[in-house]
Amino acid sequence: MSEYIEKILTAPVYDIAIESPLENMPRLSNRIGQKVLCKREDLQPVFSFKLRGAYNKMFQLKESEKKHGVICSSAGNHAQGVALSANKLKIKAVIVMPKTTPEIKVEAVRRLGGEWVEIVLFGDCYDDASEYATRLVGERGLTYIHPFDDPYVIAGQGTIGLEILRHHPLPIDAVFVPVGGGGLLAGIAVLIKNLRPNIKIIGVESEDAASMTNAIQQGERETLSQVGLFADGTAVKQPGEITFDLIQHYCDEHITVNTDEICAAMKDIFEDNRALAEPSGALSLAGLKKWAASQAKKNMTLIHIVSGANVNFDRLRYVAERSEIGEKREGLFAVTIPEKPGAYRDFCALLGDKNYITEFNYRFQNEHQAEIFVGVRLNNGEKQMQELIALLQSKGYQAENLTDNELAKEHLRYMVGGHADVKNEYLFGFGFPERPGALMNFLNNLGTEFNISLFHYRNHGADYGRVVAGIQTDNYDNLIQHLQRIGYAYHEETNNPAYKRFLAKP
Repeated sequence: MSEYIEKILTAPVYDIAIESPLENMPRLSNRIGQKVLCKREDLQPVFSFKLRGAYNKMFQLKESEKKHGVICSSAGNHAQGVALSANKLKIKAVIVMPKTTPEIKVEAVRRLGGEWVEIVLFGDCYDDASEYATRLVGERGLTYIHPFDDPYVIAGQGTIGLEILRHHPLPIDAVFVPVGGGGLLAGIAVLIKNLRPNIKIIGVESEDAASMTNAIQQGERETLSQVGLFADGTAVKQPGEITFDLIQHYCDEHITVNTDEICAAMKDIFEDNRALAEPSGALSLAGLKKWAASQAKKNMTLIHIVSGANVNFDRLRYVAERSEIGEKREGLFAVTIPEKPGAYRDFCALLGDKNYITEFNYRFQNEHQAEIFVGVRLNNGEKQMQELIALLQSKGYQAENLTDNELAKEHLRYMVGGHADVKNEYLFGFGFPERPGALMNFLNNLGTEFNISLFHYRNHGADYGRVVAGIQTDNYDNLIQHLQRIGYAYHEETNNPAYKRFLAKP
């Protein structure tokens, strides 16, 4: 492997890349009892590590190859690295990207490459784009710049491992690396295992795109039929041939994580380092946390790579929604309650102040019962959720844990409701102060002479929670007097066209 070490040591990546910092994560370290550090590759000029390998490969090309131009296929970050390298080295480049590539990455390629880059959008994933790019190589006489399965690309990424050892000469227990095709993991693993073999190298993949983990388990590079696209930067159906061989020899373990765990890791990076990692960029931290939770040993030094920050802003809404569940700090469940005066209040009283409600969806079903969808803040993860379900069932409620139900998380929580045969219903929007007891204060002051026929609440992290409630009454003026006594800000929505169209009695 001396050949790879030489390539890494002589890679001219600093013509274009920065030596990214290694930063502490004190909040997370205190929470999990380990010393966690992150390698900030998101601070590179293209907000990703990919420019290291791309530039190293293109720098090494023969003059005849540079003259004819290059081509690459990429989910986005490699494309940006090639684009900036093409601009720097004055080489014409064709870049083939999947149609599913986030627009922020497509625009970045245009900006970075300028007149030296031609963009082609083809297929739904990296492998589709790769096949098309391979066809264009022969048709147009271009040199293919592989995103991971090339010795010079691997060596360029391996410079990250060299920086880690230089920045942290003290003992390191494990380094966690995100895996797509395997170029980053192969480069870091070769370098670190040859210089400090006692350090564990652990690859991390998304559960729905674990091509390298599957290849290691099967002993051969199989092609997955499909891959999930949430962590689009690592959505590869088949790992590289060269990278697979290197990783088999130099990687100690492989971990897979789910979408919720990735979202929770993105939140951790933001809270500790004020960085917005893309899903693939937070992949290795999600694996670090999962691995650390299974270890009895504490105060280990664990390092992960924040590999990129090219995330579409509109995706952050989804990330925020799922991060609490991924951290096991929020649980979701469904409960059937009797449709009678005081039943709703009795249920809330049973939860008590220790089970802080984060979401509440309620809709009248029939004269006998109602189904409610509830979110609660958890301090003790799965154990607390199990205790809560057991408590509800012991009191005669039909309760079901939906925390791991994808249909419930993706759709049901936004769809609870619908038209109901509810007479004399008035709809109001409220501002509930975000403090324990706010909901019980509302219910106690409202009393039992009014029936709540619809209720939805979601904690948004602000000082006041936004609540919408449907209330049945034959005495509208009396209801208004009660609402004024409660003291919460409110406004009526009974004539709102959205309510009339989707929720009110037809």
